[in-house]
Formats: sequence, structure tokens, C-alpha cells
Amino acid sequence: MDIKRIVSFFAIVAILFASIAITSPQLVKKIKLGLDLKGGFEILYVAEPIEAGKPVTADSLKQTAISLEKRANDIGIAEPEITTEGKDRIRVRLAGVANEEEVRKVIKKPAELTFRGPDGTKEMVGSDFVEGGAKIGYDQSNRPMISIKVKDKDKFKAVTEKLVGKPLAIYLDETQLSAPIVQQVLTDGTATISGNYTFDEAKKLADTINLGALPLKLNEKYTQSVGASLGLMSLHETVEAGLIGSILILLFMLIFYRIPGVVATITILTYAWLLLVVFNWVHATLTLPGIAAFVLGIGMAVDANIITYERIKEEIRSGKSILSSLKSGSKHSFRTIMDANITNVIASAVLFYIGNGAIRGFALTTILSIVLSILTNVFLARLLIHLLVRANWFKKPGYFGVKEAEIRGL
Repeated sequence: MDIKRIVSFFAIVAILFASIAITSPQLVKKIKLGLDLKGGFEILYVAEPIEAGKPVTADSLKQTAISLEKRANDIGIAEPEITTEGKDRIRVRLAGVANEEEVRKVIKKPAELTFRGPDGTKEMVGSDFVEGGAKIGYDQSNRPMISIKVKDKDKFKAVTEKLVGKPLAIYLDETQLSAPIVQQVLTDGTATISGNYTFDEAKKLADTINLGALPLKLNEKYTQSVGASLGLMSLHETVEAGLIGSILILLFMLIFYRIPGVVATITILTYAWLLLVVFNWVHATLTLPGIAAFVLGIGMAVDANIITYERIKEEIRSGKSILSSLKSGSKHSFRTIMDANITNVIASAVLFYIGNGAIRGFALTTILSIVLSILTNVFLARLLIHLLVRANWFKKPGYFGVKEAEIRGL
């Protein structure tokens, strides 16, 4: 018996299980739940310009989505999910919302960009500016500045005459973005906004002005609401079903594969823990389809173990030694496992690219599951079982689920 390999095996297992036991409670608490588990609502908006005949551009759609996210944050909604889809659609997911109707009214209202004098008077609005006319440039000190163009030169001249030496504050809804001082009367319909801006701050302000120059109104195309209690019940039932299924899978592996089944149990538990770690690391949102993909990933992880261990059993039945069977079985099963997983990754990538919402969540979870499954249930499993076999601790075929009568002579 090789004591060093036995000690190495138990040391690896002890470190893994200690890490799982210490970190898992916090990982579970930190998981961000989707609205189908936490409760909330989802709305798909179709955007169209307020002024008839104006286009809905990719930039205006993106900036409208940014405006909606900011508005949701301002009213206290934690981690809103707002994404653009296609050429004119915006999907809004807000979890944990109690006053749904009030929030929907606030979210749907078009973003209002206004330019106000010191007394709060609205001197100009976003539609007074040329669409896409706000550009970023640099002053003589190489500091970022924003150049803007207006549609009505005379109106702009009158405003600047009135406010020379005073601020003309820029507001998005009721949030002040900037308050540049009017330095002189402007007669040609152009102006520059300068200050101690970083490039990102200048770009954000320019994008906001361009958004205000082409405001969009939002029409509800689809809506779905999930009550908090219903979401909680769905979470409990889904987790319970997943745990029962996982326990049955682990029992199956232990009964049919003996020592390899023990290794599979270790690697599957490690796989599940690593998936939680990655979920927290990328700040992914867990949804019902995501949990389904999680459980499916466990099944796929078991498949990798079964393919390897069945091949090893066949090699043992052919009369080879345990170590020789392990080497040959691992080698010949690797390509089959990789082919199956690569096929699933490709299919999931296509789903992620063309899908939306829950479909993309399912696809992302599946891809992460496959990658982690290969790391744990192929490479880690191979390391652990090689340590046990090379330690000469388990020499009998029965430890690998093979009866003596099934072994054929060479």
C-alpha cells in the first residue's frame, strides 16, 4: 500500500469538503433570484418615437434602456434587469416589487430632458436639440468637452442672453446631471459644455442629451407578474425536487460502481459547489429554468462518470489488471465525453444568442455546467481514482462493480 497516495487522496477530499462546508451557506444567501422565484413582474416594451416619422435607432434604444434602469434604481428597486431586444424592444424585469402599478407608471413615462435656469424655469427641452448632435471633443488642455447643436438658433440666443453668467442646469427627469455656466451669448446654434469631466462622464452626458433629442415612448407588448408567495413556493418545490433527484443519482452511483461511485459522489458535490461559486462571481440571476439547467448539469456530470466507469469495467472484464483497465478506460472514454459536451455547448450557445430572458439563463447555466463538469467529473475524478488505484488499496474487481465470474481470460 502506498501511504503517500492515500494521504494525498484524503487531503484533497478534506480540503474540498471543508471549503464546501465553510462557504456554501454564504454562497446560497448571496445568490440573486429571478422574479419567477422572488416575485415581481416582467414587461416587454415596444419603443416608438414621440415625434411621428422619426427613427428608432440602436443608440436611442440603448440610452432609453439606461434611462429606465436609472429610474428603477432611483425608486429603490434592487438590481433591475433591463435589456434591449431587436430593433425596437426593451425587456424590463423587476424582482421583489410590491407596488407594481405605481412602478409601471413611473417606468413607462418617457425620459424628460430639460434645461433649467437658476429659478427652476424650463428654458429648453431635449427635442430642441439636433438628433445625435451632441459630440465629444477636447479643449486646449486636452480635457473632454461636449459640443451641442440646437434646432432653433433664435430661441437659443434668447436663452443665453437671459442667462449670461448664470448656470443652465441639465436635468434628466428630476435628477440634475450638470450645471454649466453660460459664458456668452450664442448666436450660431452651437455651444460647448466644458468642465472637469472624465471621458466617461462626458460621454454619458452627451448620450443623455442625444437621448433627450429623440425621446421614445414605450408601449407594453407583453407582461407577466409573479407574486412573492408563489415565487417562494416555486423555489422551495424546485429545490426539494432537485435535492431528491440528486440524492437518488448519488445512491445509484454508489450501488452500481462502488469505489468509482464514491469518487463520482465527491466530484459531483464539488461540481455543484463550484457552480454556485461561479454564479456568485459573475452575478448571475437564478431562475426556474436556471435551476432546471443546474439539475440537468448534474445528470450530464453523472453521464461523464458512467461512460468512464463502464469502459473501465469492460476493460476489467477482458482480463486486464485494475491499473491497466483504468488507464485504457479513461483514455477511450475521454473522446466520447468531449464530443457529447462540445455538442451541448454549441446548442446552448445558439440558444443564448437567439434566445432571450429565461432561455438565455437556461443556456448560460448549461454552458457553465458543462465546463465545470469537465473539470470536476473528468479531470478531478481521474486524479482521485488514479490515487486510489496506484495506492494498491483496492485490488479486487468487486470494488469496481465487476464480479469474478464476469472476467474473461486473456
